[in-house]
Parts: sequence; C-alpha cells; structure tokens
Amino acid sequence: MIMTTQSGTTLLVHLAGAIALLLWGSHMISTALQRGFGTPLRHWMGRHLTNRWMALLAGVGITGLLQSSTAVSLMATSFTAAGTLSLAPALAVMLGANVGSTLVVQLMSFNTEIAVPLLILSGFVVFKLRDHSGFESAGCALIGLGQMLLALGMLSATLGHIETTPVFHAVMQGLEGDTLIALMVAIILTLVCHSSVAVILLIASLAATGVMTPVTAMVLVLGANIGGALPPLLNAGSAVARRLPAGNLLVRGAGCVVALALMPLLGKLAAAFELTTPQLVVMFHTAFSAVLAIIFIGLTGPLARALERFFPEEPRPADPGMPMYLDEAGLDIAYIGLSNSVRESLRVADMLNVMLDRLRALFAAPDPLKAGEIRQADQSLDGLSAAIRAYLADIGQEGLSDSDADRAQEILMFVINIEHAGDILSSSLTQLATRRGRRGEQFSAFELHNMGLLHAEILVSLRLAITAFLGEDLAAAHQLVARKEVVRQIEATASREHFRKLRDDKNAWAESGDIFQRVLRDYRRVHHHIAAVAYPVIDRLSDDEIVTDESRANA
Repeated sequence: MIMTTQSGTTLLVHLAGAIALLLWGSHMISTALQRGFGTPLRHWMGRHLTNRWMALLAGVGITGLLQSSTAVSLMATSFTAAGTLSLAPALAVMLGANVGSTLVVQLMSFNTEIAVPLLILSGFVVFKLRDHSGFESAGCALIGLGQMLLALGMLSATLGHIETTPVFHAVMQGLEGDTLIALMVAIILTLVCHSSVAVILLIASLAATGVMTPVTAMVLVLGANIGGALPPLLNAGSAVARRLPAGNLLVRGAGCVVALALMPLLGKLAAAFELTTPQLVVMFHTAFSAVLAIIFIGLTGPLARALERFFPEEPRPADPGMPMYLDEAGLDIAYIGLSNSVRESLRVADMLNVMLDRLRALFAAPDPLKAGEIRQADQSLDGLSAAIRAYLADIGQEGLSDSDADRAQEILMFVINIEHAGDILSSSLTQLATRRGRRGEQFSAFELHNMGLLHAEILVSLRLAITAFLGEDLAAAHQLVARKEVVRQIEATASREHFRKLRDDKNAWAESGDIFQRVLRDYRRVHHHIAAVAYPVIDRLSDDEIVTDESRANA
C-alpha cells in the first residue's frame, strides 16, 4: 500500500512537471519572438492589413511564428484601441490566428523524438552566436520548441503508466458521463494555462491512452477553444479594447454551440474516417477553426458594427491628467506597452500646445482665469507624465529587446522634456505675464510682435518634435535641431532692438525691460526642451544607418 501511494505520487509529480515544461516551452517561444521581432511585426501589421483576406493570412502566419493566438489577439487589440487598425480586419486577423494555432498543434503531433536534441542544441548555438537580441530571441525560441517536444514525450510516457490506475479511470469516466463537465474542465484548464495549444496537446496525449471516447475528446477541444479566447477579454482595460476579444469569443462560442448540437453526427463522421482518437483531436481542432474562418470571414463587417454599438467608446475622464491608454496588458508584452505609452505621450504634447495657446492670449490681454487654466493644465501634464514614467518602468518583465529599450528611452525623454517645457510656461512665463498685468500695463506692439515670432517658431518645432518622435523620422529630427539657431537669432535680434529702444529711457527699462528680456530667455528655454526630443531619435536612427551600411559593405 505504501509502495502504491508513493508510486502514484511520483506519477503525479512527473505529470505536473511535464505539463509545466510544456507551458514553459510555449511561454518561452512566445515571449522570445515577441521580444526579438514583435516591433517589426507590429509595424508590418499596422501598414499592410488593408483587407480581410490579407488580415486572415497575416493572422495565420504571425500565430504560426509566435505560436500563441493570445499574443496575436493582444497585438491586434492594441491596434484597434489605438485606432490604427479597424475592427473588421482585426476580426479577420483573429480568425487567421485561430487557424494558425492549429498548425502549431499539427506540427507538434508528429513523432519528432530526434528533433528534441537538435532543436535544443541549435537553439543554444544560435543564442551564443552573436551578442544581438535577434539571435538571442531566435535561440530561445528554438530551445522553447525543443522543450515543448520533450514535454510531450514525458507526457506520453507518464500517461502510459497512469492509465492503469483506478483514479485515472474514475476521472475519465466522470468526463464521459457529462458533456457540460468536460466542457467546463477544458475551459478552466485553458484559462489557467493561458495556452490553448498546450491544452490541445495535453488532450491529444490523454486520448492516446485509449480511455477517452471520440465524443469526449471533441468536447474537450471545444472547451479549449472557448478558454483560449477568455484571457484577452479579461485583460482588456476599456470598452474599445474589449471589442476584438469579445468578437473572437462570440465567434468561437457560436461555433461551439453548433458543434455540440451536431455532436452525434460528428461522432459518426469520426468513426467513418477511422482516425485514432489523438488524430481526431488534432484534425477536429483544425477543422473547427478552418470552418469558422470560412463562415465568418464574410461577416466581419456586420460583426464589427455590432460590437462597436455594444461596446461604445467611453467618455474621456474629467481630469485630463488621468491616463487613458496605459492598459495593464501592455506591461507583459513590450511593444503593446510602448504603443500605449506613445499614445499617452501625444496627449502630453497636446496639453503643452493648449498651454502655449492660452499663454499667447494671456500676453495679449492679462486675465487671472487664463493664468489659472495654464497652471491647472500644467498640473494635469505633470500627473500624466508621472503615470507614463511609472508605466515605462514596469514594461517588459521578461526583458526588452535592444530596439524596444531604445524606444522606451525615447518615450521617456520626450515626456520629460515636454514636462520641463510646461513647467517653464506655468511657473515663469505665466508669472511674468501676470506681473505685468498687475501693474496695469500692456506689452508694447514691438514686444508682442517679437514674442509672437518666438511663439510661432515654438509651435512649428513642437509639430516637428511630434513628427520625429511618432514617425521615428530622422530628417524631421535634424530639422528640429537646426531650428535652435533660428530661435537664437530671433531672440538676439529682439534683445538688441529692445536695448536700442530703451537706451535713453532708464524708467522704461525699470518698468518693462527686465520682464521682456526674461520672456525672451524663457521662450528660448522652452524651445531648448522641445528640440531635445530630437537627440535620442538621431542617436538611434543614425546608429541603425551605420549598422546597415556596415552590413552592406561586409556583404
């Protein structure tokens, strides 16, 4: 009796270890490829998904590469929430992603015993080949694939011993007797594992023991499909972000309802094809996703419109300093988190633009209400900037690729420089305008004209800064830096003319000269911080061009 208990415990430990290794291998592949190639894939998706058929093929291909339909769902959800990808093609991406995950299962279902040491060895060699994030990511992905195949071998061996135990037969008989229980078990297991691929492979391994009927196996596959659609929906942080995962869940749920209703017929078809139960698991999973893709590819437009009505865009928060796009789902996947940070950073730039407009009006006509609005806007800007900085610090718990780390630094510097520019507008320039107003004085036409010149140049430079930052535009970055000399010349010319006008009037200098000179200086300080946005972009893109030139020369 003691030996039996120990033997059963040992088998459970082996089973748990095999499942953990399977999940870790899947996680390793997905995170490695996302870290190394997620940003190029994101750019490609954003530019080339122009129609539903292209989107469908993209979903198949990217899921086959990342081996995670959940990762593709999070990627597509970030695009739809950002407005760079409409919902209809995003739904087509998910139809393709579901098909792509079946291809992964197909690959894993072959007898690939010899591939395990080859994959792990080649992965190690590639990982150590060069100190480059792309090679490291590819190496980790190959090692992860080898681990998954190794885990499947361990599962098969362990289940071969477990199938003779009475407890295993009791559990399987419980699943045989109730379709709903079998469905819920698969849903919960997939939800916990966050990997429908791993659960489908586990079901196939269980089916290989011969204690599972074809109908039970197909019901478990349906449950895994529903469970795989739940994590992106549960991680969505806004109504707009819920549209795509909700649509994916709706499509899979509708397919499951129809399949359950036709289960007696499907059981007869399975018997007619004379497939083994493990083969049936793989083929049914593939057929289920393929049929859904064929049926719903023509319905993505109406489904998208229905989801947009059911999940309307939420009103903006009353406090503009509250973040709108810093979704927690982006903390685990670097390129999604960076996209969210960029969107919030553009809101920071918009706040600075509003502050500049109100400051110009304040100089023309002193108004305590406008001064208060500028200070309030600066507080909101500071709060949003702090939220972005904290979010950037938490992105990429699995590590960042070199390009993603550089992009995070660019975002950080953009936010910091815009915040400093806002502080100068609020604490110094607004105070100078208010002081002049308290004396009951107006800025002269000469002063307003030169301040207007500087103000216009700053607005142009702010637009260039946004272009360089958002589009990673090297030409715009260089143009922004060159404009520093233009601003310097405007300031110097205005200062000399002002000195000339006030040279013979000491009282006029005491009343207005100091304030105007300080305004000129602070405007130039504001422009300095805006122009500083260009330097991280220039440093990174110039280095990329050097690397590209060296690669071409070596070739």
